[in-house]
Amino acid sequence: MKIQLTSVFVDDQAKALRFYTDVLGFVTKHDVPIGETDRWLTVVPADDPDGTELLLEPSHHPAVKPYRDALVADGIPLAVFAVDDVRAEYERLREHGVRFTQEPLDMGPVTTAVFDDTCGNLIQIASQA
Repeated sequence: MKIQLTSVFVDDQAKALRFYTDVLGFVTKHDVPIGETDRWLTVVPADDPDGTELLLEPSHHPAVKPYRDALVADGIPLAVFAVDDVRAEYERLREHGVRFTQEPLDMGPVTTAVFDDTCGNLIQIASQA
């Protein structure tokens, strides 16, 4: 068994697509219209086009806002993305204007940092020493 698809709820799919591709470096895998305004919109790592897809899912469901608001208020990331070097990725993303809520932090064998994805979520990046 493996994870094929996971999702993050986003306030604006077009804005999310720009952030996740232009800033984070993912590439679009699927972009299929659903209804009048929504899309089945997934991205994958540029170096792993057949890897786990991340669905940029519209946040219309009424449970989404209180859930995300509670996570953000408590500083809890919605997702964790693996990177080779958290400190290097932190610097690269800051150069792109990304706002971090947690600077790189060494926690034993793992280094983490947390940023705001501009779409309503906190995302953690992590690397193993």
